[in-house]
Amino acid sequence: MSGLAEIHQLLTAARAGVGDGRAHAERARTLLGDARRALVDAQAKADPWLPGQWAQADEALEHLLTRLAAADDLVGGYQSRL
Repeated sequence: MSGLAEIHQLLTAARAGVGDGRAHAERARTLLGDARRALVDAQAKADPWLPGQWAQADEALEHLLTRLAAADDLVGGYQSRL
């Protein structure tokens, strides 16, 4: 296999890994939202209590998704230039 073909293959694998990571992070965010709704519904009050880490977890997942999207764009751009 030529060096360029091997690089393309490796970049394709890297992008697949980034895609898998994004899918897992998006699923985690969905589950976090489901759990939040369950807590809020169970408390049935206007100002429900949520653990302080809740917002931190949501923010961290958003940051991770942003970074994974940037990584995918970077690898995709590099791959398209080859």
